Amino acid sequence: MALDNELKELLIKGLTHYKSEISDTQVEQFEKYMELLKEWNKKINLTAIEDDREIVIKHFIDSISIVPYINNENIKIIDVGTGAGFPGIPLKIVNPKNDITLLDSLDKRIKFLNEVINSVNITHISAIHGRAEDFGTNPVYREKYDIAVARAVSNLPVLLEYCLPFIKINGIFIAMKGSNTEEFDNCNKALDILGGKIEKIEKMELPFTNIERNVVVVRKFRQTPTKYPRKAGKPSKEPLI
Repeated sequence: MALDNELKELLIKGLTHYKSEISDTQVEQFEKYMELLKEWNKKINLTAIEDDREIVIKHFIDSISIVPYINNENIKIIDVGTGAGFPGIPLKIVNPKNDITLLDSLDKRIKFLNEVINSVNITHISAIHGRAEDFGTNPVYREKYDIAVARAVSNLPVLLEYCLPFIKINGIFIAMKGSNTEEFDNCNKALDILGGKIEKIEKMELPFTNIERNVVVVRKFRQTPTKYPRKAGKPSKEPLI
């Protein structure tokens, strides 16, 4: 299923807003991704957004809005609570040299993600089934990533406990948040305990919409104590605030 010319133009404009060059192959990869997303969404709940234009803007373009904060290639990124692959898969398509891990707690979604990975023909990307609290204590994954990202997963104090354990010292966590900034004021305790500091909070407007977004960049300056993350369910029930 190819995008019509208007949607294709919209996708290219939105992508080049954040990334200078997009190839025909990359556009085709996004088209295949959309096709699979719509097909699988009839079987399992992947997204409430079903309109083609909305998928292009609110999933694809929104996902790569954080590309300006990812300055390097050949780095390791983990997408925590990836859901239907956002922002991890779009980030991989536009920056193919980066190594991406997609983490999600629902096995059905992992099956979908693996089909996308195979069909869209991307390499050095893997989808793993599990919770951040479990994988964050696993030495195979703990403090092994340059960047962790999360989009629309949880409040920031909870996300910090999910994500900072995955990041190497001097790596960053990029939280993709909506327009509400109240939760940002409750993070000092979590940051202090987990070894992070907020480097910047930048407000942006999603292209072709009047939707406001906030991108929070947290730098990890020391190791996270080994007792964090706490056991599954604890960070969300008893956040560090």
